[in-house]
Amino acid sequence: MRRFFKFIFKVILWFLIVSIGFVFLYKWVPVPVTPLMVVRYFEKSDTTKNKIWKHDWVSIDHISKNLQLAVICSEDQNFLDHNGFDIKAIEKAYKNNKKGKKLKGASTISQQTAKNVFLWPQRSWFRKGLEAYFTFLIEQTWSKERIMEVYLNSIEMGNGIYGAEEASQYWFKKSAGKLSKLEAAAIAAILPNPRAYKANPVSSYIQARKVWIIKQMGYFGSLDYTKDDGKLKN
Repeated sequence: MRRFFKFIFKVILWFLIVSIGFVFLYKWVPVPVTPLMVVRYFEKSDTTKNKIWKHDWVSIDHISKNLQLAVICSEDQNFLDHNGFDIKAIEKAYKNNKKGKKLKGASTISQQTAKNVFLWPQRSWFRKGLEAYFTFLIEQTWSKERIMEVYLNSIEMGNGIYGAEEASQYWFKKSAGKLSKLEAAAIAAILPNPRAYKANPVSSYIQARKVWIIKQMGYFGSLDYTKDDGKLKN
């Protein structure tokens, strides 16, 4: 029994050392690959053409502020204010679930970043617990701007398309730094299911989401990571 607890202690200790080490490393170093990219790669059949992921890391200075603002408006309107967890959104989602309504995701951009960079995509309470742990770590270690930079370079933005630069090239044949508000809103609109939706040309559903996102971007105004008082109107 003593050996067993000693073994468990060593496992936990090494997990803490390695996880904290990677969080500090990725504070400055680009994330070369994520677990989701690997999972998607092996999900494809051997006969699938171009069985590779398309991913090109660019600094946040080369990603349009339009896209940064669009994903905040679409995915996490309180990104600049919360510490990684949007309690009000979680409570709202819980109440809707109890009433049998369609459940809207309550995951923040910080949580999505933690999941994409450090964890696997399948849902489970164990993975959610680890997601909370990594979310806490990156919120304590990274700036909001760094979280956004990693998020926009890591998320899936099409079938086999990862990151803002590849998505911009794929959907609009231009670099991520040159996206217009409409183009940025189109990419943000497909994020709930990027393998099913298209940013160009758009369906009527994505067009409606684009209009809503543009409206929210107007409410927000300019994006400033040095301030934490930016809020959006509902």
